[in-house]
Amino acid sequence: MTIKEAQEAVDMWVKTYGVRYFSELTNMACLTEEVGELARVIARRYGDQSFKEGEKPNLGEEMADVLWVLMCLANQTGVDLTEELTKSFEKKTRRDAHRHLENPKLKA
Repeated sequence: MTIKEAQEAVDMWVKTYGVRYFSELTNMACLTEEVGELARVIARRYGDQSFKEGEKPNLGEEMADVLWVLMCLANQTGVDLTEELTKSFEKKTRRDAHRHLENPKLKA
């Protein structure tokens, strides 16, 4: 599935099952909540915290939830994530083509 196809699938799901998009502000709050849930899993899996009894290490599920809400926000604000990601690659390549390669902190 491409990013464009994923955005279209999210839009179709919302229009079929979700009635309508939540407001942009509500979706921004939802995105923040989902990022927090992802952070919790990462802190327990890779950090110093441990999972509570009954918690599951649902890393992929939490990442997908973040992506879902981000696509909702993109759809409702008219952002083509494929186009924007392409521009981001171009910007980062122009800006950072040598910066990371020459960073002594990143050399093994």
